[in-house]
Amino acid sequence: MSNFWDDRYKQKEFAYGKEANEYLKQMLPKYEPGKILFPAEGEGRNAVYAAQLGWQVSAFDLSLEGKKKAEYLANINQVKIDYRLGTLEELNYQQNYFDAVAFIFAHFPAQIKGDYYTKIGGFLKKDGIIILEVFSKNHIQYQKINPNIGGPQDVDILFSIDEVKLFFPNYEIIELVEKEVNLSEGSCHNGLGSVIRFVGKKNDL
Repeated sequence: MSNFWDDRYKQKEFAYGKEANEYLKQMLPKYEPGKILFPAEGEGRNAVYAAQLGWQVSAFDLSLEGKKKAEYLANINQVKIDYRLGTLEELNYQQNYFDAVAFIFAHFPAQIKGDYYTKIGGFLKKDGIIILEVFSKNHIQYQKINPNIGGPQDVDILFSIDEVKLFFPNYEIIELVEKEVNLSEGSCHNGLGSVIRFVGKKNDL
């Protein structure tokens, strides 16, 4: 899988653009900066944005090419991010450490999907915040009309509202909605799609 992403990210252009995700830009400024984790962060646009707001940023991915682009973007924006390569099991993040976790189109293979989201939630402190935007299972229909919208083509990797509740059971739901959005993120997320948006506050350890 890392070869797929390396091939995508080694191009000169940023596959999803250099600007942060709009939902992240809408939600993150509402919270006092602290320590934040970006799983599957790719080329770094969201991590760099958070660092510009004063957050202490950690991020990880499998793609070396993504890491190179992210560190380049951080450098030109004069911010620091701690970007690591590896699987979740290899990285050994601390439990109850982060003030926020942002899943921005961080889709994982179906066989590890639930386990990964649950484990990553364990890195969050009590009262920490999750911000999530992922493609919904209904997104498959949008891909048939417009392949340029991007996103996984395996419905088991995509999300339902019930799955969000299952993976993050002990959270105060601040927002949880499925909606149609018009994305304009580089060359790989363009047009109408269907997403799940979730902001939750962790209630217990």
